[in-house]
Amino acid sequence: MPKNVVLMEIEQVTWELEDTKTLRLKWPEDYTVSFQTGQFITLYWPDAPKYKRAYSLSSSALEEGFFEVTIKRDGKMGTRMVDWAEAGQQLYVIPPVGRFLPVLEPDKHLVCIAGGSGVTPFRGFAREATQRQLSTRITVLYSVRTPKDIIFCEEFRQLEAANPNFRLLVTCTRLEEGDAWPGRRGRLDTDWILQEAGDLEQVIFYACGPTALVEATERLVRDELRLPKDQLRLEKWG
Repeated sequence: MPKNVVLMEIEQVTWELEDTKTLRLKWPEDYTVSFQTGQFITLYWPDAPKYKRAYSLSSSALEEGFFEVTIKRDGKMGTRMVDWAEAGQQLYVIPPVGRFLPVLEPDKHLVCIAGGSGVTPFRGFAREATQRQLSTRITVLYSVRTPKDIIFCEEFRQLEAANPNFRLLVTCTRLEEGDAWPGRRGRLDTDWILQEAGDLEQVIFYACGPTALVEATERLVRDELRLPKDQLRLEKWG
């Protein structure tokens, strides 16, 4: 076993949706680690070391003493996590790595495009910016099937109330004609993204979630808008 792998206890389990839960993993005593918001950790069960899965942190790097990951029931690992993980159980944790980092500078506007559980790292972005009372603008453009599929809905609204520079904008793709939903309907499209992005000179685009969504964002930013590569950050989840 690599030296940097640490056994951590699941301190708390929070159901976000019927198929999605947040695990809080408690750091062992005297555990120290240097990491940044937006990175991911890799988890595996003690009884199944061959099955490992990387999950973006949904907490911020300012929150010491624990890691939080938010997991949707999907695949072998995700299904076990959602259906069976309970407080008091233990998981092996490979410390955070990754380059999907928020550029939290005063003049920047982070336009964060998410589908489904791809919104989880953006909770960390919004938390850190709010905790530090930063002037960085963060706009999350979030595509879900129905309003019942919005992860962190209540917390995001609380962050909006606490942080005038943060916005969550949701579009629903599978509403029936008579469904009550005051917000936007349909898929993410170029017009909506550009409308909410505003001045492109200061924008950094982030995309996280299904491969199709991430690749569409990549084509928009690189091929259509022809923006430099340092204005684009991608995280594909398959």
